[in-house]
Amino acid sequence: MQLGINLGYWGAGMDADNLAVAQEADRLGYAVCWAAEAYGSDAATVLTWVAAQTERIDVGSAIFQIPARQPAMTAMTAATLDSLSKGRFRLGLGVSGPQVSEGWYGVKFDKPLARTREYVEIVRKAMTRERLSYEGQHWTLPLPGGPGKPIKLTVHPQREHIPLYVAAIGPKNLEQTGEIADGALLIFPSADHLEETAVKHLRAGREKAGLTLDGFDICPTLPLALGEDKDVAALADTFRPYTALYVGGMGSRKQNFYNQLAGRMGYEREAADIQEKYLSGDKEGAAAAVPHDLIDQTTLLGSVDRIADRMKAYAAAGVTTLTLAPAGFTLDERLAALRAGTEALERAGLA
Repeated sequence: MQLGINLGYWGAGMDADNLAVAQEADRLGYAVCWAAEAYGSDAATVLTWVAAQTERIDVGSAIFQIPARQPAMTAMTAATLDSLSKGRFRLGLGVSGPQVSEGWYGVKFDKPLARTREYVEIVRKAMTRERLSYEGQHWTLPLPGGPGKPIKLTVHPQREHIPLYVAAIGPKNLEQTGEIADGALLIFPSADHLEETAVKHLRAGREKAGLTLDGFDICPTLPLALGEDKDVAALADTFRPYTALYVGGMGSRKQNFYNQLAGRMGYEREAADIQEKYLSGDKEGAAAAVPHDLIDQTTLLGSVDRIADRMKAYAAAGVTTLTLAPAGFTLDERLAALRAGTEALERAGLA
């Protein structure tokens, strides 16, 4: 099992620290550094900045938002980043959510599975550097009856095949991801529930494509907080607002993928309570309503030995790249958490 690092969103006041974290991850031998985007910093610029100041670590988009870019533009960006980084780019895609898609980008959030499938097909076709033509439900290239003509990508990526990931949560999306992608980006993963909530659906998609999970990258992101085992409850409490935001406030009352995931993990009643409080404006109450076990199951908390035991469980559940989001109030604390990740991987016998 390999380790990755997730820098989250740029522009939150820790930009210099984030670069130092990426550079330390590079030095420690982490496999990939991911960056996210929502409606602030864009991931492509951040990844270019990181790639220019690191040497070996891959850089990946987690995610490029599908409603933000035409698929041909994404192919251009992926090819350019792969060329500039000398073959170190990984392309992660996702549909975002209805509030961001429609409120920020003005793109209707409908038929996300079909849109994702077509988007991936166009991106892959464009990056083959063949002349691009496509007829689908959501995209037609070139537009019919106009001056457009099939053209081809002029940039030569470093590699013939750039690894393509899809961020997936729901069963149908996970199955399609197994069918059309090279890897899956997961969030709020519990090793105890991973087979039921994710892996079996990914496996079904691979089988639909005539493939197995061999070579498919299952890549969840987990926050990591280093400390004494006796302080695990206090460490978990620091993630209450984070968990409450996703379970309670991401999306609408009827369409919150993270809330539904918590329900599939056995926290349906608690997830409903968190959402009710969060959407009514009681964010503190929502955070207090998050069960300790839900946080503990979806983060890495405590001593190096405790984290190592959890890493073993994730590896046994099928994880191939474990992406860490090292927590800390200072750069030194984040770097210590980063180093603890590599030490835990070695103690677990997974390095």
